[in-house]
Amino acid sequence: MKNNLKALRQEKNISQDQLASILHVSRQTINSIETGKFDPSLKLLIKLLRYFDTSLEAIFIYEDGS
Repeated sequence: MKNNLKALRQEKNISQDQLASILHVSRQTINSIETGKFDPSLKLLIKLLRYFDTSLEAIFIYEDGS
């Protein structure tokens, strides 16, 4: 799924390592989400929404494949 995670992270001027530490995941997890290789679990999604204090639609871009 496409997302704006990298842009939001850069707006806060934090690295992937820093965000990973805050969310208690690996840097590789953050990288995989940013590059669209991995969709976060519901638990991690909630942590992202709370950390960035934003809506689901502000981070993730839903594209209907039909």
